[in-house]
Amino acid sequence: QVQLVESGGGLVQAGGSLRLSCAASGRTFSTYTMGWFRQAPGKEREFLSAIAWSSTYYADSVKGRFTISRDNAKNTMYLQMNSLKPEDTAVYYCAAQSPLYALRSEAAYDYWGQGTQVTVSS
Repeated sequence: QVQLVESGGGLVQAGGSLRLSCAASGRTFSTYTMGWFRQAPGKEREFLSAIAWSSTYYADSVKGRFTISRDNAKNTMYLQMNSLKPEDTAVYYCAAQSPLYALRSEAAYDYWGQGTQVTVSS
């Protein structure tokens, strides 16, 4: 069982930056494939990024602006978000899966955090 807790969301102006954190419980964090998703009002949950071991993957919508990373010693994953746009406004979720099944599929992830709100003003 893995528990995930996101933090770092908030209100930022367009062009600004935020860093989200996802703290995980458990002693096997390093073996989990971790992902970030977001859900805007009235829209479906959207894949953003994933990290499997040291390999990283991004959706086209955030490639070049967002950077995913993890610190296995701290059981924590991060999402550095730069050049934020109003359309990035959403609730951001972290998720974990093990073993790796499908990186970009919401259904493949076994554990989810509660989400953190990111609001980008224009």
